[in-house]
Amino acid sequence: MQENQNHQVIIEQKKKITVSGVDCVKAFSEVKVVLLLLGGEKLHVAGMGLKISGFVKSSGIFTAEGNITGVSYGGKSFAAKLFR
Repeated sequence: MQENQNHQVIIEQKKKITVSGVDCVKAFSEVKVVLLLLGGEKLHVAGMGLKISGFVKSSGIFTAEGNITGVSYGGKSFAAKLFR
């Protein structure tokens, strides 16, 4: 694993999420996605009807669609601040 990686998370209208700096998809269901990011951090995405729409390991770009209700990065939830 590489250290000190930058990660970018883009959420569009709570319906699509794009994440850069992804090493692998650790777990996936219609209600939760767990991503392992370069550098070792985990990103948890919560929602309903989640579907992976793309993941390119070589570029580290991950995209999913569905009703996104929360995001947790490194054990800290940002849902309350994002979805007011």
